Amino acid sequence: MPTAIREFFHEINKSTEAAPLAAFRVLFGFLIALSIIRFLAYGWVEKLYLAPTFQFTYLGFSWVKPLGPLTYVIFFVCFISAAGVALGYRYKLSAITLFLSFTYIEAMDKTTYLNHYYFISVVSLLLCFLPANADFSLDVNQRRVCRQYVPVWSILSLKMFVGIVYFYAGLAKLNTDWLLEAQPLSIWLSTKTDIPIIGNLFEYTWLHYLFSWGGALYDLSIPFLLLNKRTRNIAFLLVIAFHVMTRILFPIGMFPWIMIAAATVFFASDMLKNILTKTFNFLKSKESINDASSHYLSKVLVGILIISQIALPWRYLMYPGELFWHEQGFRFSWRVMVMEKQGYTTFRVVDKNNGEHWTVKNEDFLTNFQEKQMAFQPDFILEYAHHLAEYYKINHNRNIAVYADSYVSLNGRSTKRFVDPTIDLTTRSRNLLPIDWLLPFNDIIHGI
Repeated sequence: MPTAIREFFHEINKSTEAAPLAAFRVLFGFLIALSIIRFLAYGWVEKLYLAPTFQFTYLGFSWVKPLGPLTYVIFFVCFISAAGVALGYRYKLSAITLFLSFTYIEAMDKTTYLNHYYFISVVSLLLCFLPANADFSLDVNQRRVCRQYVPVWSILSLKMFVGIVYFYAGLAKLNTDWLLEAQPLSIWLSTKTDIPIIGNLFEYTWLHYLFSWGGALYDLSIPFLLLNKRTRNIAFLLVIAFHVMTRILFPIGMFPWIMIAAATVFFASDMLKNILTKTFNFLKSKESINDASSHYLSKVLVGILIISQIALPWRYLMYPGELFWHEQGFRFSWRVMVMEKQGYTTFRVVDKNNGEHWTVKNEDFLTNFQEKQMAFQPDFILEYAHHLAEYYKINHNRNIAVYADSYVSLNGRSTKRFVDPTIDLTTRSRNLLPIDWLLPFNDIIHGI
């Protein structure tokens, strides 16, 4: 093994204070618990999961469904486990339960997919393998575990994951729509002119370009600025300013606060330890500290998880055509807010036995939110077409063909026909193969 690699592994296996892990655990857990309260307070459980009569599912996870009124129990379990993670109470059980319950919630309907929900699921899984309860936890305070140092790699893994999210979000912005056309920010910012004090500025094209280029530069550089001790404080102020601004401009929930909290893992152990001692002294144990245990299996599993996050965003290279058009490989790739897509899709069904045909009323099957998301996302369109075929077969004993009349606009371009109207979508299966039933994009977006 080369000397440099051997020295790297030696360094990451050294022991260090657990304060960065503890600070991250506390902030992350409390923010997720607050998110669940917010979700319940806005009535979104009923609106998003109980009111719809049909749910869009992830491939291979069609068995994940809302459980009627028991769906509230899943949210309650998620809240309790998030609080348990924050307090470091029966931490391993809490972390595993948080990952399972939160991920189940997000898998119940693909319509609700957001990058920051995926971020929470991955972090929750990562925390299952990290000794984040090694200090400032009820587990230590109540002597369920010994207060101890943690291996450097456990903190490094969190830094790497946060860095991957930012850096890949920056790479996704290196395309001609974002850099040369300031799209889709031009569309979004032009609708924000009613914001007090700064709203009038959003009328100017130069500001759209400033935000576009500045956003790309921020995402690409911020992980390295946070890693560097000399620039860390300034970088953290940039993190706060950036995410507060995005929270003002866009309705993205708790994500800005979660990313601000995540940035704290880059700070020195001594500073975080002092803050935790003053703020969460009730979690502090006075026991002497022990050396870090090896955590070999955890290290391997964390390594696999980090590698998967590096590799997964590149799966789009397996699919020909424009990614923003067909969207195969778009999700789970940290392409954060780089596309504005709007569509209008109706379905024409034909009875194969007698030739009778009619147009489906989407509102009879979908909520407004579901219909809006379905209208421009190919996998939604296909799944809905299969649902229609199944519905008419079961309820009306009809064997039907389903054709889509679909029109989509991408990043401000003129609306164009999206789905080949001559193809019966029931003849196409849901799988990972390249889509052959979309019409070509007939334009080029250069970029990564």
